[in-house]
Amino acid sequence: MTRRPLTTAIAAVAALVAAVAAPQPAPAAANPYQRGPAPTAASVAAVTGPFATASVSVPRGNGFGGGVIHYPTDTSQGTFGGIALSPGLNGTWAGIAWLGPRLASQGFIVFGIETTNLNDSPASRGTQLLTALDYLTQRSPVRGRLDAGRLAVAGHSMGGGGALDAALRRPSLQAAIGNAPYLPANTLAGNRVPTLIYAMQNDTLVPPTRLTSLYTTIPAITERAYLEITGAGHNYIGQPSTTLARTMIPWFKIFIDDDTRFTPFLCPLADSTGIRQYRNSCPLTPAAGPAVAGAAAG
Repeated sequence: MTRRPLTTAIAAVAALVAAVAAPQPAPAAANPYQRGPAPTAASVAAVTGPFATASVSVPRGNGFGGGVIHYPTDTSQGTFGGIALSPGLNGTWAGIAWLGPRLASQGFIVFGIETTNLNDSPASRGTQLLTALDYLTQRSPVRGRLDAGRLAVAGHSMGGGGALDAALRRPSLQAAIGNAPYLPANTLAGNRVPTLIYAMQNDTLVPPTRLTSLYTTIPAITERAYLEITGAGHNYIGQPSTTLARTMIPWFKIFIDDDTRFTPFLCPLADSTGIRQYRNSCPLTPAAGPAVAGAAAG
């Protein structure tokens, strides 16, 4: 039998080792907007999420009444999506301020605004929410932490109507949430922004019948959901609510972060405790969902 020269054998082994050690082609990138660990029923209901937060006050001016920005302090995971929230008629941010740190600790930059006047109309509040987002992305102290392409609006009562009005006027928004929203026109026929509407069973100011009617005007091509809270009144949002948090957080995660890890909490509804009625357009696919899923599979 002919023996291979020792030098040739050594060279062959070296080549094999080099081939194994050489960098392999990286798999297609997973969702680049995903932030934080995999969610659980406990994590979406938690008072504090996985991110430490800080806050900065914004003075009155700039086209709205000032407010407070809550943001994650982590800079290792890239930028975060942003949410602007408005209080309702005669209300201030202090009345719903629990939402700021709670949402920010889940990986969002949250701007709770004050309105120019306490009795501003929904249309005025919609304008102020959009102006606040522009301030957040262009001039705020946290603009370097923010992804200007991943923005959403929310609000309560007339502030909720303002959020829906803003969605109608800026279809590039990623998500909108109206909590007991009052929108005079009572139609969202032109809405293209994924929209969640909360109704309160015992709300006499904006009754569920009005909001179910509003919900049915959202076009079929738009992702949407309607959720009615059992036994709640118009100002239910004024106190910390696990029921609101465990449904709001997945909505924002799905559509701001394209994070389909949160879809099982809403499709189907994972926990119906305290919820009288739920309608949806499941499977609630974010705009970038198929592309992200394809990249991950690849």
